Amino acid sequence: MNDQTHHAGMPAGTMDVEEGRRAFIQALGLGAVGAALLGTGATPAKAQALSDLDIANFALNFEYLGAEFYLRASVGQGLTDAEVNGTGTLGPVAGGRQIAFATSYLAKFANELARDERAHVQSLRATIVNVLGGAPIARPAIDLAFAFTLAARAAGLAGPNDVFDPYANENNFLQAAFIFEDVCVTALAGAAPLISNKTFLANASGFLATESYQAGAIRSFLYARNFVQQAGQISATRDAVDGPQVDDQGIGDNATINITPTDVDGLVYARTPQQVLRIAYLNGNGTPTGFFPNGVNGTIR
Repeated sequence: MNDQTHHAGMPAGTMDVEEGRRAFIQALGLGAVGAALLGTGATPAKAQALSDLDIANFALNFEYLGAEFYLRASVGQGLTDAEVNGTGTLGPVAGGRQIAFATSYLAKFANELARDERAHVQSLRATIVNVLGGAPIARPAIDLAFAFTLAARAAGLAGPNDVFDPYANENNFLQAAFIFEDVCVTALAGAAPLISNKTFLANASGFLATESYQAGAIRSFLYARNFVQQAGQISATRDAVDGPQVDDQGIGDNATINITPTDVDGLVYARTPQQVLRIAYLNGNGTPTGFFPNGVNGTIR
């Protein structure tokens, strides 16, 4: 996840899923316990009965995460106090600063991402109150600093003592954004069949479309900048930590491009809430760490 000029010593081939598993276990120092948690014999937790309000508040955690990251990266400040209050413990945001973009169109793209994610926070909070008749959760504690380093080390893109700074340059920003966007798309795809309220479902479908456009743009920019290998290693690490299934996809190779990661039917694959949390927590057992060091707020934790 460093700038591409710092990868001269990296292997030529893209890391496969099993290599990703081993790198993740080694990077976090999990040893035999980690191997047991992340091994192919692991089974996801059974799905719990979820209400529309549970699902909406679960999604709100990740809208907070995306909005805080993109706002800080593009304009140097995050959401206002009025946009993050609610039930549960209100947490701080660690890290994040404005990026000195070298390319004008990427600076404009980061601004668009920030506007969209802020609008998602506002819209979802309003849906929770006005459509679902509930109370939005408060923003949980969010780590936008060391969590990226943990992810980079796990993917084999930073050494065990190296620090990855997503705000150092626009290439680092794109690789950091790649971690989020694919997960948001697959999480929304997984939530859609569980939603009962048609108004909420229509809103969630709109969120899914927006996140898909964003993810496709990020994947395109990474491919154009020859970050095929790095994206493949990030993908393999996400696949390794979210469970035994193999469905995450990189952005292609030197011969092909893969902007829309889909299944054999041309459909975006879906993740369960448990799989999403494993990636956000950067571990395979659901213990809060990573981007949500104290866990997410709401029923689904």
